Amino acid sequence: MSGKFITLEGGEGAGKSTLARALAERLEAAGVQTTLTREPGGSPGADAIRALFVRGDAEKFAPLTDALLIAAARADHIAHTIAPARAAGRWVICDRFTDSTHAYQGAGRGVDMAVLTTLDALIDAPKPDLTLVLDVDPKAGVRRSKGAHSGEDRFERMDLSFHQTVRAAFLGIARDEPDRCVVIDAALDKDAVRAAALDAIASRLGVHA
Repeated sequence: MSGKFITLEGGEGAGKSTLARALAERLEAAGVQTTLTREPGGSPGADAIRALFVRGDAEKFAPLTDALLIAAARADHIAHTIAPARAAGRWVICDRFTDSTHAYQGAGRGVDMAVLTTLDALIDAPKPDLTLVLDVDPKAGVRRSKGAHSGEDRFERMDLSFHQTVRAAFLGIARDEPDRCVVIDAALDKDAVRAAALDAIASRLGVHA
């Protein structure tokens, strides 16, 4: 049986990476074999593309170039990490996936959503079983994330209006797909955020961790 696929989404400084690690630990402790991964990256080929994508000036690539780079990285990630793990019955927890592309490159940078949807289809991007959208005020989020990513701050350098647009896009996705998405207040402390995420996993996927 294919393993479940959980994605974590949200703007800069929302705490996705911290929560992803905590959820993987709790699921493993509950006896659920889990693969923890991230985007861009998650496989050797995708990590090589990540090194190009997340460093340097905010406008170093045209918006469509960003989208194509992400699609290429995602295709490799799916082929070498996500699909094999799920086929083996492992649950996959992924820090960012297609929703980030739609929020950042689509809403934030103006790439036509139809182009992004076509790219998703071309690489056969799986639909997550559950998406946790960590919502945080962009000012607070960018302040939290400054200096935390060893130079991988290309998108942190975007102006506040960009981050506000991205936040609105994530909330719009969650509103449009309530069966898949759960919004969590990322301004809460880490324990409360983790508890809310575990409640979502229990209620939506039937596993208590």
